[in-house]
Amino acid sequence: METKIQTGPVSTKAQIQPVPKKKFKVKSLLGYAAFVGPALLFFLVIQILPFLMGLYYSFTSWNGVSSAVEWVGLENYLKIFTNDPAFFNSFIFTTKFMFAAVIISNVIGFAFALMLNAALKTKNVLRTVFFLPNVIGGLLLGFIWQFIFVKGFASLGNMTGLEFFKMPWLGDETTAFWGIVIVFAWQTSGYMMVIYIAALQGVDTSLLEAAKMDGASAWTLLTKIIVPLILPAFTICLFLTISMAFKIFDLNISLTGGGPFNSTQSVAINIYQEAFQNNRYGLGTAKSILFFVVVAIFTTVQVMMTKKREVEA
Repeated sequence: METKIQTGPVSTKAQIQPVPKKKFKVKSLLGYAAFVGPALLFFLVIQILPFLMGLYYSFTSWNGVSSAVEWVGLENYLKIFTNDPAFFNSFIFTTKFMFAAVIISNVIGFAFALMLNAALKTKNVLRTVFFLPNVIGGLLLGFIWQFIFVKGFASLGNMTGLEFFKMPWLGDETTAFWGIVIVFAWQTSGYMMVIYIAALQGVDTSLLEAAKMDGASAWTLLTKIIVPLILPAFTICLFLTISMAFKIFDLNISLTGGGPFNSTQSVAINIYQEAFQNNRYGLGTAKSILFFVVVAIFTTVQVMMTKKREVEA
């Protein structure tokens, strides 16, 4: 039997009908809303709405308890700038602490990453050990180190006779400052180490081998090849440590409580005391808004500076 092949035009019914553009856009928007909608809703309710409410309350004299909310305009902000030296002292302490803590924690984290990125048999165990302090809660960690500074160091000082252990670590302004820095670096350096290790493992080993064949020293390999290639990791780690150091609260309140004589009081503790202990919620939220602006400026400048170096690299 002969098969008949249709050579004429195909009927319009058999052709694929194109989907209208409007219908396609509606389906796309519904698909995006199904995936992004719940997360966006939670973000608006948990982050944006409280921020806007706090911005509103910063212009009021609300005490945080009563239903009466009196609008005072810029009075809270004027009071902060003209008659609140404790807030500026806490800002000075927090800024000094931020610089010291960020440098030390990133140096230690990067050193650990370089050491544990090598071919060591115990590197997996050491990574776990160094990362473990980051898992412990800040309040618990602070109370543990408070016992170490007060009781443990005193016992070691009596046993060894070393003046380092006999110093009043939490009873003096200078030593208390460095005590908080030590605990912060001990807690966060392991987390930074994990980020740096992930970046180091992405470095092309052929570049390092070629540089070694050309006679490059270990310092040249580190500064001219490794560091420029992992600058995105530095951007992330600096951003995280700056924001965490600025917002320090739990370690500070469990180690020193802001003492001695409010010399180690962070901005977060000052805001907490103003809002929840002095019952001046409007003034406390005004301080938190100013604090947010300062932290946003610091982190934005840092990201912009390091991003520029990434492009140059």
